[in-house]
Amino acid sequence: MRDTTPLLLNTDFPPLERTALSTLQINLGYLCNLSCTHCHVNAGPSRTELMDLATIEIVLEVLRQKKITTLDLTGGAPEMNPHFRYLVSEASKLGVEVIDRCNLTILLEPGYQDLAQFLADHQVTVAASLPCYSEKNVTEQRGKGVFQQSIDALTLLNEIGYGVDPTLPLNLVYNPNGAFLPPDQRQLEAEYKARLSTDYGITFNQLFTITNMPISRFGAVLLAKNGYEPYMQLLKDNFLAPNLDAVMCLQTVSVDWQGYLYDCDFNQMLEIPMPLPKLESRSVIISDGRRHLRDLLKVDVVGQAIMTADHCYGCTAGQGSSCGGALD
Repeated sequence: MRDTTPLLLNTDFPPLERTALSTLQINLGYLCNLSCTHCHVNAGPSRTELMDLATIEIVLEVLRQKKITTLDLTGGAPEMNPHFRYLVSEASKLGVEVIDRCNLTILLEPGYQDLAQFLADHQVTVAASLPCYSEKNVTEQRGKGVFQQSIDALTLLNEIGYGVDPTLPLNLVYNPNGAFLPPDQRQLEAEYKARLSTDYGITFNQLFTITNMPISRFGAVLLAKNGYEPYMQLLKDNFLAPNLDAVMCLQTVSVDWQGYLYDCDFNQMLEIPMPLPKLESRSVIISDGRRHLRDLLKVDVVGQAIMTADHCYGCTAGQGSSCGGALD
């Protein structure tokens, strides 16, 4: 698989500095029951990388000491980490909002049938990937049978209160199935709500639209189809400076399955480490000098430089993009 990383590092993207630290986004591992074409972490059933218990204990200590308000759990399928439930339970006791980035189908897998109720019992916010309300489009991205499984899982979540009870938020996540920007989030959300309600009786709270990043699997597809340069030009042509004030890296630190720190999930996949302590060169240097979760217990990251590269145009193009959807 061809890698876009060398093409991204020489960037003219504007400099950024962290303004706060309110969210830890934890990648619990690359193990997943699916292998999606847009997946920027190349997750799948054969991956073995999983965060261990010792690292999870450090996560909890950082939550306590830094008074983090949001714990954003991702993967792979984060629920497949054997310590997932322990982490959720302990973080919930701290009063931290826990977000589970769920592919929906995991809720139907053998051994996970009680997972939906567990999430509800701990008032976990579910951010569920559903690339489209059309079966055809979902099949293209995620494989045959995934759409109906996703509908069945959403029905299950509705039945236990998700998307209905205000204490149980159910948000859906849309990714384009090609080299184009997401449509207007508000308009698409209205379409999703109308179609899912009419066709399947499903309700949810919000739709988050997320731009595909030119990295990992999607980046390799762009290179294979000679689409990398046109896609990057699309992102740059649609750059909007006001989005710089709302990008998620300003308040979020991304942590990989080994506990190493990155300014965002995409930098993690590109192996662009977070610079600590204060202010190392903004130039991107990939080395073994990665910083670990333990360092967050010793330093204040507010005001520190954020490592940028050309993929950052994906977060600032058009309506903007983050794990919480459009920025505008």
